[in-house]
Amino acid sequence: MKELYIKQKVFSLSGKFTVKDQQGNDVYFVEGSFMRVPKTFSIHNNTGSEVALITKKVFSFLPKFMVEVDGREVLTIKKEFSFFKARYTIDAAGIEVNGNWWDMNFEVYQHGEVAGKVSKEWFTWGDSYKVQVWNEEMETIILALVIAIDCVKADQAAASSVVSN
Repeated sequence: MKELYIKQKVFSLSGKFTVKDQQGNDVYFVEGSFMRVPKTFSIHNNTGSEVALITKKVFSFLPKFMVEVDGREVLTIKKEFSFFKARYTIDAAGIEVNGNWWDMNFEVYQHGEVAGKVSKEWFTWGDSYKVQVWNEEMETIILALVIAIDCVKADQAAASSVVSN
């Protein structure tokens, strides 16, 4: 099992942050587009190669985020129409998310087998997540999923603050 730690920098307007391994080494670098359309998050490995891209679809009635890994679309997160609480679904071939993914405590399954587990770390400055990967082939997908969900949550929070002000 491999453990990764994502600590998003609270005051980073550009959305830049790193993903560290158990020893505290930087293994992935994430950079978000700030004030650009479409909104994207690009994930690079420690050699600088892009391994995943998260894109918010621009012309969509309800918010929709696509996740590409190694140049192919692997999953989509989309908001469902609801009158009360915001509801989102995750569409991905062979990938299921069980648990409370909105609160960042969930397991990722690939074809019924546990591939990884995500948990939110408390008592930290900013959002921090612990990502445990059992199936290393799923590492980039699980990492991109966590960042995409965090992006959806930030987008929802921004929309809520505009409505309530």
